[in-house]
Amino acid sequence: MSEGNDGPLAGLRVLDASTILAGPLVAQVLGDFGAEVIKIEHPTRGDGMRGHGLARDDQPLWWKMIARNKRTVGLYLGDPAGAEIFRRLAATADVVIENFRPGTLERWGLGYEALCADNPGLILLRVTGFGQSGPYAARPAFGTLVEAMSGFAHLTGEPDGPPTLPAFGLADSIAGMAGAAAVSMALFQREKDGRGQEIDLDLLTPIMTAVGPGVIYADQLGIDQQRTGNRSANNAPRNTYRTADGHWVAISTSADSIARRVLTLVGHPEVIDEPWFATGRQRAQHAELLDGYVGDWIGARDRAEVLRAFEEAGAAVGPVYRPSELLDDPQVRALDLVTTVDDPDLGPIRMQNTLWRMSRTPGRIRFTGRAPGADTDAVLGDELGLSAAELAELRDRGVLG
Repeated sequence: MSEGNDGPLAGLRVLDASTILAGPLVAQVLGDFGAEVIKIEHPTRGDGMRGHGLARDDQPLWWKMIARNKRTVGLYLGDPAGAEIFRRLAATADVVIENFRPGTLERWGLGYEALCADNPGLILLRVTGFGQSGPYAARPAFGTLVEAMSGFAHLTGEPDGPPTLPAFGLADSIAGMAGAAAVSMALFQREKDGRGQEIDLDLLTPIMTAVGPGVIYADQLGIDQQRTGNRSANNAPRNTYRTADGHWVAISTSADSIARRVLTLVGHPEVIDEPWFATGRQRAQHAELLDGYVGDWIGARDRAEVLRAFEEAGAAVGPVYRPSELLDDPQVRALDLVTTVDDPDLGPIRMQNTLWRMSRTPGRIRFTGRAPGADTDAVLGDELGLSAAELAELRDRGVLG
């Protein structure tokens, strides 16, 4: 794809000085929608994301996605010369994203007061596990810890089993998408008054919000929600069910009309007239009965027949996909939810597309994640004005990659 800079954020410059995973995802989303993103990483170690996940031909595959639309600059901020270069870059930027421990930027002379003295419109997004203040602020934190603390792990898993953690970066990913929204709000405010601001984004808050009403239940009713496995306390039938050919499908009946269609389809319309069938909460109290009806019907048919029958009945069902199956789903293909991008190292590769589709200013993937420091000379030399001799001297000192 070309490297043209289009989209609703075209003309914005973002410095991504963050690593694993929420901050880089914020920058990825901003870059997908047109922002020029400059990825700042350690000149010798690179970004830790490069070592996460699987690789093909020594090319880190997750990096190809999370660092797409980002130019890469190797720069050590702990050296005064590196900090000064970063400060000069920040003076040209609209947004800076960082996830160092609180106080680290200040120790390097790069706190918000210093940066906004040169650039009053700068927006500084600060991503940490627990925020910039409070008794936990200095603690190291990863998504796993806040997935546990948020109530997510407590609610996930079978009722008689242990709390369960996700097999992917859930808390970081939710925070990354929340961070992109926060930056957009700050940019909107800047349009009104010309002033930037700091954004204090912790990993805990977004996933606490996603977990739902547990906090208000505890506060107002004095109860803690409990694990229900794949069932729900809010509606039934809601579960995963195995088909005759060994696949799984998921069903939800959050709408009462869908519940009626499902039970009619599986041959038990008589329960629809039961008083307890009227609401999802009441149906959930009879989940064992309803799961039996639905599970028996599904278990006698293969997946294709089940999906076809549910679609014809106007009932809600979804296949439990492996990633390889998701690639071939007709809806995914129709909306280009997984798109093909040309990569200079691996050729055509497929990855998740931009998060949403805009009619006038759509986002797009202009290029995939690049090699360490691939754009150091172009950004610092051609654009910032450092001479070849200065670049060479800084490389000798380990300040540049």
